Amino acid sequence: MNTDKPLLIKRLWVVSFSLMLVLLAAMFLGLSLGSSQSGIKAVFQNLLGIGPHDPMLDTIIWKIRFPRVLLATLVGGTLSLGGLVFQALLKNPLAEPYILGISGGSAIGAIIGILIGLVRFPGVSLTAFSGSIGTLLLILVMSSGQTILKKDALLLSGVMVNAFCGAIIMFLVSLTQDARLHNIIFWLMGDLSMVDMPQVGILAAMLVPCFFLLFWFSNSMNLLLMGKEMAQTMGVNVKAVTVILLVATSFMVSATVSYCGLVGFVGLVVPHLLRLLFGPDHRVLVPACVFGGGAYLVFCDVLARTLPDQGEMPAGVITAMIGAPLFIYLLKRTRR
Repeated sequence: MNTDKPLLIKRLWVVSFSLMLVLLAAMFLGLSLGSSQSGIKAVFQNLLGIGPHDPMLDTIIWKIRFPRVLLATLVGGTLSLGGLVFQALLKNPLAEPYILGISGGSAIGAIIGILIGLVRFPGVSLTAFSGSIGTLLLILVMSSGQTILKKDALLLSGVMVNAFCGAIIMFLVSLTQDARLHNIIFWLMGDLSMVDMPQVGILAAMLVPCFFLLFWFSNSMNLLLMGKEMAQTMGVNVKAVTVILLVATSFMVSATVSYCGLVGFVGLVVPHLLRLLFGPDHRVLVPACVFGGGAYLVFCDVLARTLPDQGEMPAGVITAMIGAPLFIYLLKRTRR
């Protein structure tokens, strides 16, 4: 085991540094591209502090685009990690927070918080977390086994609960008759535009400790993939670790939902791609998902801002267009 540790550390640094470069490239594109047509060269000069000073460009980059890029990075990393955790616990590549209904439950809680006039933090975040935990408990009850890791029953229960959450969301939206209706609908599709730096700072304070917590349990996820009995033999408290991972992941997902709505399939696409590139070791995949997922959602948000001739579309539309076909492909492959 000791002979493998230096190799693991080297591989961890190589993978993390490579994906960090990809993330920085994505963030630069996120700062450079948009409706203002400011140009990549002008943005590059602004970031380096050279060239003519443009107050309007300063405002666009640092007040509008920079918080949005940071939000996309945090949300992408969170949803990727959420998918990775659920896939490890359920031993199923189709599992991810959106498909399992955790995001939908968070959205129900967040909408209720919005409708009763709570502020985003802590009010809406708490109602979103309550919704995600309630949904998770409902899924576990519906799967009804003595074990939390009963993958097929849990996945099917999650799909049904997700559909039910969608119906409740539409019911709540139909009750809203004022100007908030349009904002809620746009937010539900994954809106990254309505955020500022203080809000991003609060979200980062909630999410970054969870990233380290999941990395701490990354080897436990490796052992859980070998089976419950093997994990227990290797010293893993399966029930405690499973509950910690589920609660931490639900908290992370609910926090992102309260800020930017439903962004689907990120937790399906990114872990699957990174697993193909870097293998199944979660000690490498956890930081890879943070950087790779962040880069992926930043790229999707750039497409959402630049593809329409006028205005922009929610980033969740782009992630669904990419993720839904992959879900169908993986579903067909797992049925063989």
